[in-house]
Amino acid sequence: MAKTGKGILEVTLLDGKGLKDTDLFGKVDPYVVLQYRNQERKSSVARGQGSNPKWNESFKFLVQYPGTAGIPHKLILKVMDHDTFSKDDFLGEACIHVEDLILLGLEKGIGELHPSRFNVVCNQNYSGEIRVALTFTPKVEAVGDEEEVGGWRDSFHHH
Repeated sequence: MAKTGKGILEVTLLDGKGLKDTDLFGKVDPYVVLQYRNQERKSSVARGQGSNPKWNESFKFLVQYPGTAGIPHKLILKVMDHDTFSKDDFLGEACIHVEDLILLGLEKGIGELHPSRFNVVCNQNYSGEIRVALTFTPKVEAVGDEEEVGGWRDSFHHH
């Protein structure tokens, strides 16, 4: 039987290393836009931290598995340079496939990826790396979820 379920994917964005500097004036002020399917989160801007920023921030995404067919379970981390005077520059992106982690979590009760480095790539060129840790925790259907309300009510109300 195919596994289905929902849960929370928690992404901890730790730091970056050797990020390409596109800024001619001053240091790059990197931040990361995290996208998982139709959800988007944004890290804070690591002001003046240049190529080796530290964030240490966590973000949560709702996971529905398998979800809409054809949309892969991947997390895209777009590394941007915050620019005060012009458009923010795209420094590169890292892509993490999280399907195995979700399946592991659904099977074992938790799926974890310890802090790991992922390459940041811009136009096929290596542009540094970021360190990320991931945890997927399945959500046990709680009373009050749409699917179960009906059945739950019936079993408790004997009129």
